[in-house]
Amino acid sequence: MTNIDLGGVFLPIPTPFEGGRVAHDKLASNVEKWCTTGISGIVVLGSNGEYVYLSEKEKRETVKTVADAVPEALTVIAGTGCESTGQTIELTCDCAEIGAHGALVISPHYYHGKMKYEALFRYYTDVADNSPIPVLLYNVSKFTHINLDADLVAELSKHPNIAGIKDSSGNVAQLGEYLNLVTPDFQVMVGTAGALFGALALGCSGGVLACANVAPQGCVKILELLKAGEYQAARDLQLKLLPVNKAVTATYGIAGLKTALDLLGYFGGEPRRPLLPAGDKDRLQIRDILEKADLL
Repeated sequence: MTNIDLGGVFLPIPTPFEGGRVAHDKLASNVEKWCTTGISGIVVLGSNGEYVYLSEKEKRETVKTVADAVPEALTVIAGTGCESTGQTIELTCDCAEIGAHGALVISPHYYHGKMKYEALFRYYTDVADNSPIPVLLYNVSKFTHINLDADLVAELSKHPNIAGIKDSSGNVAQLGEYLNLVTPDFQVMVGTAGALFGALALGCSGGVLACANVAPQGCVKILELLKAGEYQAARDLQLKLLPVNKAVTATYGIAGLKTALDLLGYFGGEPRRPLLPAGDKDRLQIRDILEKADLL
């Protein structure tokens, strides 16, 4: 199995649309700009990528566009989790062939009441057994209503093709539980910039951060400052970016993230229906937040 380095800042990028279609030229242009900011890689088809609104064909085409645009030195991770084990394996294998270096696999959740320890253990084990690229667990309970607890993650960390986890709970204590129990080479990534400072201080390898789409240099700088032992400077920068992170996640969601990108010279565009774009009032508030964080 291939190793993968999950250290550093990874961007869970949004999918740009024009006229309801994926705008592949805008996507490639965004990716090329992001890849000059010091990030370690790109995550495509994550929650911010509106992957649930993409057809199977669109998913594969979108991964290909990203893989073609990313320089060799950076890592491409594709969100390949589907509701059935077979679908997940098929998409994972296809994304590997297209150019993805790793697969971010969300837990099946439509029948979330039945997704207990044994079902999830078998699911992730079957996917990892059949994946040609390393698998990352994806814990995002606000969407799945399932939390991957530390005992399950610790057991899965023993699998030679399960490389790490992206945890988007924002629960720093749970990140610590993972770190205490998993195997030494298993990499724990924080999935929200609001917990970046605490997560890195505990020993997480890096982060997959929505906020880093609009403040990539700032998120990378927090990591660099902590590595250098400059904790006060890292703390100050973390606090400065908190309102930005809240705006592009909890408050305004994907529409807010895309609005922020438009304001910053990227192509954000509108989300895909039924999600609605940000209104004029929201756009003004987002601009104000970016200005206060010295991003505009």
